[in-house]
Amino acid sequence: MTSPTKMSNHSVIRPKDIRPAPAEIEYKNLKFLITDRPSDQTVQYYVTELKKHNVNYVVRVCEPTYSVEELKKEGINVFDLAYDDGTSPPNEVIDEWFEILKKRSKENPEACIAVHCVAGLGRAPVLVALALIELGMKYEDAVELIRQKRRGAINSKQLAFLEKYRPKSRLKMKNGHKNSCCVQ
Repeated sequence: MTSPTKMSNHSVIRPKDIRPAPAEIEYKNLKFLITDRPSDQTVQYYVTELKKHNVNYVVRVCEPTYSVEELKKEGINVFDLAYDDGTSPPNEVIDEWFEILKKRSKENPEACIAVHCVAGLGRAPVLVALALIELGMKYEDAVELIRQKRRGAINSKQLAFLEKYRPKSRLKMKNGHKNSCCVQ
């Protein structure tokens, strides 16, 4: 059994309490922040972290477990695209994901999009990988880039889904120019 790490006289962090740090992923003009899920108790810290990364959209791909009021007060929009843990996103979620990316690109091209599931290791990284693939990255490279920053991300079922996924030019604007999705 591992012993707790003493941080101060008043707080103790146990290894199970340490989660991966938020991971910033950038490719071309697209930027994301992959995180784990905040709680009502940690939402203020979460808002501070989002502001550091210039986030104005949060995509939550797990069931809601916290109030979005603090985020809304800071001008951060929250979109719910929940789907089952450990699985790949259904087509409706994928379609809505790309619509959100296009909308954000028009409204604020320099802003970052935060994406979270429960631990930030499955559903959220899969959506980011789909965006990277749509921008021309090979699925293997997308997974490797994400795993460099989110160790343990993307399970074997999700990996098989990404391997079979074929880009459909979803991040192109109607006039033929790629949108300028960004994450800072």
